[in-house]
Amino acid sequence: MPTGAYPDARIGVAGLSLRYQVGAALAVAVVAVAALVHLGMVFLHVAPSNTVTKQHGKAIDEWIYPEFEQNWKLFAPNPLQQNIEVQVRADVRTADGTTRTTGWYDLSAEDGAAIDGNLLPSHTEQNELRRAWDFLTATHDNANRPIGLRGTLAETYLRRIVVLRLGRDDAAGGQGGVIQRVQIRSRTTNVPPPEWSDEQVSTTPQYRLLPWWPVPADEAAGGVR
Repeated sequence: MPTGAYPDARIGVAGLSLRYQVGAALAVAVVAVAALVHLGMVFLHVAPSNTVTKQHGKAIDEWIYPEFEQNWKLFAPNPLQQNIEVQVRADVRTADGTTRTTGWYDLSAEDGAAIDGNLLPSHTEQNELRRAWDFLTATHDNANRPIGLRGTLAETYLRRIVVLRLGRDDAAGGQGGVIQRVQIRSRTTNVPPPEWSDEQVSTTPQYRLLPWWPVPADEAAGGVR
């Protein structure tokens, strides 16, 4: 029936009873507050260090990680302009008792291939390997020696990730093959500047080679998940 037939008829929220109007107003207020809090947390996360972030840094990190992680900073003087690939090779004991060394597996390229064209890539594919490498470089000196217990933990974490990835790629060569040790390296390449820029950068890859790490028997047998 045409609305004009009832000149006093109300539509939308105004047509609700007072109780439902109050409920709708509260719902809108909650959503608005949550949005403002989230925007504030993200801003503080990417902002330069300040009094608020120093006092409440833990609360900010708990809100941001892992779902809302931001890999950039406001007012960054030198944004990241490099591609960093994490690669691994392994010494494998074969079923006949001989040992062979595999070629290099580009684990970062595997993650990139899994993400490319995927509308809902997993957090693991996007961040697990990258964060593990960042953790290791932050806890090791220039000679690749661990700094304190966190450095040792970073080695264990990264080693377990690459061993699981090698298992997924069947690097051991099927039945009877066992991964005995692994070696990891990074391949860093500068992103070429745009055509209109006068900046000159080298595009020659730079490698950081870590020492060989022995793989415990339980990890080699797939016992760690």
